[in-house]
Amino acid sequence: MSESSSRKAFLLRLDPAVAAAIESLAAQELRSVNGQIEWLLRESLAKRGREVRTVPRTNARRPKE
Repeated sequence: MSESSSRKAFLLRLDPAVAAAIESLAAQELRSVNGQIEWLLRESLAKRGREVRTVPRTNARRPKE
């Protein structure tokens, strides 16, 4: 099963100011907006005692060492 088919896709509506803040933070931390949103959600869940453990994803664009 490919990585993209094993991930849940859904529509997310955000206030424009929230979207701009996430875009700015993602750029500062060298993440995609999608990656930043997922990172923020995981961080928030962990702070509330709901840490989500998943299989690490591979980045097909990175050369293998």
